[in-house]
Formats: sequence, C-alpha cells, structure tokens
Amino acid sequence: MIEVRHLTKRYGGHTAVSDLSFTIEPGRIYGFLGPNGAGKSTTMNIITGCLGPTEGEVLVDGHNVIDEPMAAKKCIGYLPELPPVYPDMTVTEYLKFVLRAKGVRRADWDAQLRRAMDRTKLHDVAGRLIGNLSKGYRQRVGIAQALLGSPKVIILDEPTVGLDPAQIIEIRELIRSLGKDHVVVLSSHILSEVQAVCDEIMIIAHGKLVASDTAENLTALMAGGAHTMLTVRGGEDDVRGVLDGVEGIERVIPMPAGEGETAVQLVTAGGADVREAMFFAFAKANMPILEMKRERATLEDVFLELTGSDPAHEKEAEQA
Repeated sequence: MIEVRHLTKRYGGHTAVSDLSFTIEPGRIYGFLGPNGAGKSTTMNIITGCLGPTEGEVLVDGHNVIDEPMAAKKCIGYLPELPPVYPDMTVTEYLKFVLRAKGVRRADWDAQLRRAMDRTKLHDVAGRLIGNLSKGYRQRVGIAQALLGSPKVIILDEPTVGLDPAQIIEIRELIRSLGKDHVVVLSSHILSEVQAVCDEIMIIAHGKLVASDTAENLTALMAGGAHTMLTVRGGEDDVRGVLDGVEGIERVIPMPAGEGETAVQLVTAGGADVREAMFFAFAKANMPILEMKRERATLEDVFLELTGSDPAHEKEAEQA
C-alpha cells in the first residue's frame, strides 16, 4: 500500500531522514515511534505530499507522490498534530468545504458526510461552531475530514495529544474501528497507546528505521527480555552465595530492601526463567524467599535501548 524507498531529507547541513526504507501493508494499524527530532513528522509529511524529499521516493498504492501527486493524495487522509479546522465554521460547513477541496463529486457529498459523521459520532454537534467545541470533538472533526474522499490510508499524527483520559479511550476505539476498513498509520509519544492499538510498531532514530515488528516480538527479542525481582530474608553475602550456585544467572543487581532483607534484580542468559531453581536453592539454604517476581521487558525498555531516549520527556519538535 505504501512503499518508502531510500528516503532522505536534508535541511541545509542537517539530515532529518537518512536512506529510510519500509513497506506498509493493507489490513494493519501501524505505530510510528521515535524520539524528538528522529524524523517522524518529516517522513509523514513526505508520505502525504506536504513536503518533498531530497532523495528517494514514496509510492502510495502504486502512485509516486512526486510524479502523480493528485492520484497519491486521493489515497490518503491526513490528520496533522494540530487539526486543520476553522473555528468560525460549523462542523457541517467545514466538512463540506473539505469535500469541495478534495474534489469529491457533489452527488456523493451526502453519503460521504453521513459516513464520516457516523464513524466519528458528530451528528449531535453538526450545527455547532467548531470554535465552541471541546478539544475531543475538534479532534473528531479532524479525523472526519481525513475520512472524506474514502481514502485507503489514514495517517494520524499525535491524535490524542491534549485529551483527557475519557476522550483518549474514545479516540483509541475509533482508531481500532478505522483499522477494519483502512490502513492506519499512527504517530504518538504515548507508548501504551501505540501498544494497545497497533498491530505493528516501527521505531525510527536519527532518521533511520531501527526496528519494525509487533510489540510482543520486539519485547521478546530484546536483549535481556525478562528479569526476575527477588527479596530474601538474609544478608547480601549469603544471598549472593546461594545465587552463585544457580545456573543461568548472568548479573545480580542490588535493590533497596528492608532491614534484615536483601533485594536483587537478576538478569539471566536469554531471559531464562530460573525461579524454580532459586526456590529449591534457597529452601536448601533455609533462607525464606519473601518475594519473587518475573518481569518482561516493556515497549518502553525497547524504545530506550534502541533510541537512548526517554519517551516521558519527548515532545515532537521536528521541522515539518
């Protein structure tokens, strides 16, 4: 559906995207992740035809976005981070304006409006000025305009930014429903959102694609994909002595613990599960295990390892 081939974008001496290649297949929801300045927004703007590449090409349903811009753009519905709405128009007026701008036949307007407003639940506010709507409803209007023209691909840049928890849940459900009829590409800094909604995750860093897979596979393949938290009644030297006899433990990391207790994080070879072996080892040493918990790597762990960035402090500041 979308083919990105050796894409490069330079701004003077700065390279925002460097020899980037990937393919987006039909029938899936894709999450696009990356730290500040990684090239996400630049890539999305090139795919949507809002920005030209320095090198490389993008094909949308077989149409080159440079050589066949109108044909390529007809295949895409785009919601930028800031919805392109006009506050002095009503919802219906604005959506009709978008239909006209997209060149949709007037005979199809009613059906297009009804379908878009059904999907985004906008009928109750159809006659209201957009400037008087809540942030959540303005976001719905932005998604509705992306749906007009029946595009095969929907690209959403930070669709839940600034929304309250209830609105975020509603938009997530809407995105899942869109995935049944469209290819959806979602850019977000909220990792839990991407993990909850997307079928496949692409991580970009320094303008290059560093990973592309399901969340489950990314966390499973990550080095040290699982670790074990252990708290034992006893001194640290005694605990380490017992652990030395358990095969498969590569590293023992001390953790804060209560008086008379020792807490450690254990990293094992290939994320091996050593809980049973530890249970018998500490039982034989007559040392009570107070807590033992196996934790898998999270998408945040993968993000940090691949990009060296903290997503909690990332806010997109790319050149669009």
